[in-house]
Amino acid sequence: MKKLMELRDKRGKAIADARAILDKAEAEKRDLTPEEDASYASFIGAANKAKDAIDREELQAKLEKEAAQIAIDGIQPDTEKGNTNPRASKIYNEAMAIMIVEGQKGLSPEHVKALTSGNDTDGGYLVLPEQFISKLIKRVDDVCYIRTKSTVYSLRKAVSLGAPSLDTDISDADWTTEIATGSLDTDLAFGKRSLTPHPYAKQVKISNHLLRNSTIPVDTLVMARLGYKAGITEEKAFMTGNGGQQPLGVFTPSSIGISTGRDVSAGNEATYPTFDGLMNAKYTLKGQYWNRADWIFHRDVLLVLAKIKDGNSQYIWRESVRSGEPDMLLGRPISTSEYAPNTMTTGLYCGILGEFSNYWIADALDIQIQVLKELYAATNQTGLIMRKETDGMPVLEEAFVRVKLG
Repeated sequence: MKKLMELRDKRGKAIADARAILDKAEAEKRDLTPEEDASYASFIGAANKAKDAIDREELQAKLEKEAAQIAIDGIQPDTEKGNTNPRASKIYNEAMAIMIVEGQKGLSPEHVKALTSGNDTDGGYLVLPEQFISKLIKRVDDVCYIRTKSTVYSLRKAVSLGAPSLDTDISDADWTTEIATGSLDTDLAFGKRSLTPHPYAKQVKISNHLLRNSTIPVDTLVMARLGYKAGITEEKAFMTGNGGQQPLGVFTPSSIGISTGRDVSAGNEATYPTFDGLMNAKYTLKGQYWNRADWIFHRDVLLVLAKIKDGNSQYIWRESVRSGEPDMLLGRPISTSEYAPNTMTTGLYCGILGEFSNYWIADALDIQIQVLKELYAATNQTGLIMRKETDGMPVLEEAFVRVKLG
């Protein structure tokens, strides 16, 4: 909780510093100088970085409530305090430090005993101390958003998911007399939305030596990374997939998904969205969808949005201040995705507002990991293959509106 408070304070300060730059330039009735523009971008970048850290901390707290987590980062306790791994002891690490700096000649008999306390498989002092190599170095994971908001169906026996759709509704009733029947309506038409899960896969190989000797559970870690990459593969398709042997994305114009009739560019400039353009987009969406609608933008677009003010000189972007509360734009939550469009050029998309439960996902196969022990035996490696089958598409276009540059 303390760390979350510190992160939120840090983010709030960065946002306040960024806005101070804008307010100073506005008060002096001038544009930002190149130096100010660079500082502004730096502050917004720091705010976005802090927000990512906040999201990760909140997710971690949620996961820790659901299941006990095995820590793989940080210094392990001494053997005297209950840790049975001799390479996690204090004397082992003292010996290892001496070994690195002075070589074997600097070791005392106790240090030699500690270094050779591992079994033959560990290789004695040839294996680095556990707290030295147990930290995994990797880039920050991107957030997968659409699946968490969409409607997901699991197919166990059928090969596809079909749902009837009311493509054309009946026109309004006629005011008439008691014995009249009203005009015959021929507009009523039904269609069908069909999802057919498509397979995707990924294969990796791991050194058996690494599997035996690493203090990190490499096999478990690789499986987790394969699962994460499966989510990213889907997120990209749910955003921009073309619908050909893959999901149909929300940013892909399609007569069976979201057509160009749901694009709003009025009021926007050629290279950036405006307050008027965003208002036009919001009010293109029917009011019934507002209570559950969310914005999705790339962080590069968020840099622009954070500068926009309404007619009362108030910033239209509102950063979150409480745990679990999202940033807001024109009264609706903002989600930042690395896979939303970020090319700020005329005629291209820069965001979307939608009620994402109207994006349907059909899963025919849960993520499966196949372990190959024999195939790569000649090279002393183990193979892992990840497979999954899924499809997705927007099923009701009026629940979405895309923001397009003018």
